[in-house]
Amino acid sequence: MGLLSGTIFDRPPHCERCEKPETECKCPPLEPVRRAPGKQMARVGVEKRKHGRMMTVVRDLSPADNDLADLLTKLKNACGAGGTLVDSNLEIQGAHADRVRSELQKLGYKVKP
Repeated sequence: MGLLSGTIFDRPPHCERCEKPETECKCPPLEPVRRAPGKQMARVGVEKRKHGRMMTVVRDLSPADNDLADLLTKLKNACGAGGTLVDSNLEIQGAHADRVRSELQKLGYKVKP
């Protein structure tokens, strides 16, 4: 007899929705509920950083409603520039506001300057 036999730790894990063991569960995985891009407003602006470098910044997109890393990759590819994700703001190197604005509109986002 094992140390944990007869306790909840001895039993195989069960699905919380159908109560079947996880090996027999046929429930689809839960997808996060996200707002459509057409219902979100993005703000695009250009900032001047130290040493005179320009940076295009996309603000006001919720990380819960978007895959920001994937969106950043699409925008960087469209601009042919580098960039990063800082505090849920997308930063793209260079002054690409018009190009970023048009790319976001193609993806279905509402854009404010």
